[in-house]
Amino acid sequence: MQKILSFLAAMLFCCCSADSEMKAQNMEQKMYITIGGQTQSVTLVDNDATRELVAALQDASITVTLNDNDFEIWGSLGRSLTTKNEQMTVQPGDIVLYNGSNICIFYASNSWSYTRLGKIDGLSENELRTFLKAGQNNISVTLSLTSGTTGIESVNGNRMEDGAYYTLNGVKVSNPSNGLYINNGKKVIL
Repeated sequence: MQKILSFLAAMLFCCCSADSEMKAQNMEQKMYITIGGQTQSVTLVDNDATRELVAALQDASITVTLNDNDFEIWGSLGRSLTTKNEQMTVQPGDIVLYNGSNICIFYASNSWSYTRLGKIDGLSENELRTFLKAGQNNISVTLSLTSGTTGIESVNGNRMEDGAYYTLNGVKVSNPSNGLYINNGKKVIL
C-alpha cells in the first residue's frame, strides 16, 4: 500500500511540475493579430524568436501578406528571427516560425520542424478558419502589441443575451479562456 501511495504522489508531483513548466514557458506579453478589422489575442511562448518579435513590435506594428496552404496561412515575416526548430505536430491556432523568416498560422494540424511562437486565444477550429480567411490568398495580417480597442460603453440589442460569450469584436467564442468577454450584454473577465 505504501508503494502505491508513493507512486501516486510521484505521479502527482510530475504532473504538477510539467504543468508549471508549461505555464512558465509562456510570456506575460500578449501579441494581437488583426485580419479584416477583427483582432484576436495571442499567448506567446518565451524564446529568443518571440523576444525578438516583441522588440520589433515595440517600434511599430508589422503588416504582412499571407497566403493559404490548405491547413495554414503563411508568408514572409519580412525579417529573420532566431530559430530553435523542433519536430512538432501543430494544432489549430498555433503560430510558428518556418525557416527563420516565414510566419505560419494554422487552422488545421500539421507535422514539421518549426520554432513555436504562440497560440491564438479562445477560438474554435471553425472560428479560426473564418478569422484566418482559410482558402483565400493575399490576406493582410497585422501583428501588434495593442488590441486597438478603445473600450465598450454599451451593448444594444438582444442578440448577445443568449448566454454565449463574445470577444470585444463581437465574435462568438465556444470555449472562452482567460480574458475579457461580453456575456449577456455585460463585460466579464474570466
